[in-house]
Amino acid sequence: MALTAGALLAGGASASGAQAAAPPTPSITAKGGFVMNNGTAKALYSKAADTRRPTGSTTKIMTAKVVLAQKNLNLDSKVTIQKAYSDYIVSKNASSARLIVGDKVTVRQLLYGLMLPSGCDAAYALADKFGSGSTRAARVKSFIGKMNASAKSLGLKNTHFDSFDGIGSGSNYSTPRDLTKLASNAMKNSTFRTIVKTKSTKQKVTTKSGGYRYMAWDNTNPLLGGYSGAIGVKTGSGPTAKYCLVFAATRNGKTVIGTVLTSSSVSSRTSDAKKLLDYGFKK
Repeated sequence: MALTAGALLAGGASASGAQAAAPPTPSITAKGGFVMNNGTAKALYSKAADTRRPTGSTTKIMTAKVVLAQKNLNLDSKVTIQKAYSDYIVSKNASSARLIVGDKVTVRQLLYGLMLPSGCDAAYALADKFGSGSTRAARVKSFIGKMNASAKSLGLKNTHFDSFDGIGSGSNYSTPRDLTKLASNAMKNSTFRTIVKTKSTKQKVTTKSGGYRYMAWDNTNPLLGGYSGAIGVKTGSGPTAKYCLVFAATRNGKTVIGTVLTSSSVSSRTSDAKKLLDYGFKK
């Protein structure tokens, strides 16, 4: 009996000790935030987690997911870069993978160009290739339709896309919770995981004349190399989106994944994500 009582007492003491050591809830500048344990899907932190907001280039997580979900996908098939893609970049003053008209670039390389330098030209090329229709406009519309169908199938009720890259016309939105769920699902794909944790890459592409050139791309995600255990996922920004980041890190076998939307600057977006990851690992 004495042993049992002692064990109960010890158990009680350790439980209250753990409670006392509960980490303080962090304060972030972002208007919305959400963090979950990627293994259990348990929510660890929530701030306006279901409020719809513009997503900027974090939209490209879905762009990549739709491409990677194609049946009989050949990542080494080549896409010829069209003038329309570079014209689009110029007209929108958009982030670019600096793709060169006439070059033949593989689907895999386009995914790197999409997710590392956040190339809207790479996003356009992928939408044009994997949408269906007899005109480019029809193919792009079809591709965006696939993005929305995928969101629906994942149960993302507060998510809608009207663009392949986040440069929408007012109805491109999601929430911290939905984007975190989307990223968690996308991270099940090994190609996606490999790409989003890559800090920089040099890719050999075929030129119009049949020669080759190297494209060097750096990842816009400062957590890679700047936060221990960081494994992705995607930055985003825009006039109304402000600064966004979908992030993930693994430590001691535990993966924490989350999102901050509408942060006030690049540095505060990074600081918000680090705070939330620290908190997630302590929970």
